[in-house]
Amino acid sequence: MQYQFEVHGMTCGHCERAVTEALQTVDPQASVRIDRAQNLVEVESEQPREALAAAITEEGYRIAA
Repeated sequence: MQYQFEVHGMTCGHCERAVTEALQTVDPQASVRIDRAQNLVEVESEQPREALAAAITEEGYRIAA
């Protein structure tokens, strides 16, 4: 499944790595693409959207509704 999240609070490369690693903790096979300028995180994963969203928010970032 392809998911897209609008994630706020990512300001640097470290933030991108933190989000990517959090998502890949939930699904090590996940493909993650981040466009920090647009606040977009695209994830291709077989895991439920809710689990991926939880990983992002637990890392300290806010997902727009």
